[in-house]
Amino acid sequence: MSRTATPLPISFEFFPPKTPEGADRLRTVRQQLYARAPQFCSVTYGAGGSTQEGTFAAVREILAEGVDAASHFSCIGATRESVRAQLAELKAMGVRRLVALRGDLPSGYGVGGEFHYASDLVAFIREETGRDFHIEVAAYPEVHPQARSADADLQAFATKVRAGADSAITQYFFNADAYARFVDDVRRLGLDVPVVPGIMPILGATQLMRFSDACGAEIPRWIRLRLQGYGDDVASIRAFGLDVVARLCEQLVAAGAPGLHFYTMNQSAPTLALCDRLGW
Repeated sequence: MSRTATPLPISFEFFPPKTPEGADRLRTVRQQLYARAPQFCSVTYGAGGSTQEGTFAAVREILAEGVDAASHFSCIGATRESVRAQLAELKAMGVRRLVALRGDLPSGYGVGGEFHYASDLVAFIREETGRDFHIEVAAYPEVHPQARSADADLQAFATKVRAGADSAITQYFFNADAYARFVDDVRRLGLDVPVVPGIMPILGATQLMRFSDACGAEIPRWIRLRLQGYGDDVASIRAFGLDVVARLCEQLVAAGAPGLHFYTMNQSAPTLALCDRLGW
């Protein structure tokens, strides 16, 4: 397939490296991915803000490399004063996009803090900074694993949007129908925010199943059985995964998705292979 420009905006997600060697590797990965002209790159934020320093450092580097950077920003366990200070720091760095999340507390901690839901954080950011930041929030086409019901989860999403969110990025999924249904449900509530699908390349069976069990992303039975059937044959797993995820991306583009957000796992090859397969 001949390569063309991407038909819609794409973005890449990274996590803060833990070592100097990891930071060096991530710099190389970013440069390889920048060739695909991302709209922005986001950096995750550990439980209870445990990676804040690393998150902000990576965001600062991305901005210095001439690419728009979005900082993940979680609020559980935080105070209004601590969030106010962090917002000021991010604004001074030149950050104009945030991914506002409830987040998780480190194990062994009580709930604490002055924010209990992501919608509380979104409302506070708007109250404090007006329109200074483009605010992304999370969406769960297959329902948040801690939600009481699908409808409760949908209403929680609506509350975040009404609090001031500009757009949403979904948890990854492998069923395009789940995404389409979620967007239809959102539109029926009168909400017109863009809902960007999150895309997870398939790098290995064990890792994917562990992630999916933890976050509530469903691996369709036929995909799970095929992955298990390949055993330790990493090359076959990745070739099969490339077929599955590229087809999913094609379905999402055809369905009118407003963009694609790739969970890179701090690697460039899987995402570049997907872009190549799609002809981008």
